[in-house]
Amino acid sequence: MNSPVLIACAHGTRNAEGQAAIRRVMAEIEALRPGLRVVEAYVDVQEPELGGVVEGLPEGTAAVVVPLLLSTGFHIKVDVPKAIKTRPEVVAARPLGPDPRLAELLATHLRAAGLQEHDGVLLAAAGSSLPDGSVDSEEQARLLAELLPNKVRVAYGASAQPTVPDGVASLRAELAAEPAAEPNGPAGRVFIASYLLATGYFHDQLAKAGADVVAAPLLPSKVLAEIALERYDAVLERLS
Repeated sequence: MNSPVLIACAHGTRNAEGQAAIRRVMAEIEALRPGLRVVEAYVDVQEPELGGVVEGLPEGTAAVVVPLLLSTGFHIKVDVPKAIKTRPEVVAARPLGPDPRLAELLATHLRAAGLQEHDGVLLAAAGSSLPDGSVDSEEQARLLAELLPNKVRVAYGASAQPTVPDGVASLRAELAAEPAAEPNGPAGRVFIASYLLATGYFHDQLAKAGADVVAAPLLPSKVLAEIALERYDAVLERLS
């Protein structure tokens, strides 16, 4: 029996580096699971659009939409179900986050950027107009906080509060109110943990938010491909 098609569905970006990073994840999925058919799709900005990809599958072709997205939000709750509603043989997996492995990756990037114990961390997520997205981001921040001795807070690029600039200002005030690491020394710095897959519009905005340091986004890393395959397998196990 052939495995269902894996439709790797990303948000989409106009940023060439971001596009390349997402396509690399798709290639890594294929490399990790030889013989599995992986099809590219997007919910915004880029083509091919998810609905068209699903419609283009031959009738009766089983498929699993694996969102290359980090949290539950409008795309997961509305766009994906809308795209597959007329095709019962096409089902959707849950998004990539929250996940402990993403927390480990975020912590690695923060340490590489020079994070020290007295610094503060602001997890910067894209944001969603739906509350589920904030719940997922807060859970990812909790997982990150388990790995670090630092204060960890959450802020959003759009559609949720606090905004990243407001989050930076609030965290900086928190750090200033605490005793310095050394007598008469400076307060801890504010580090942004970029809870984004790749460079693009939202990541570019982080540099303007007033933090001392912005860590790299999650990609490149094979961890994302590994999680995507795990989400795919979880659906198959549920349906078996």
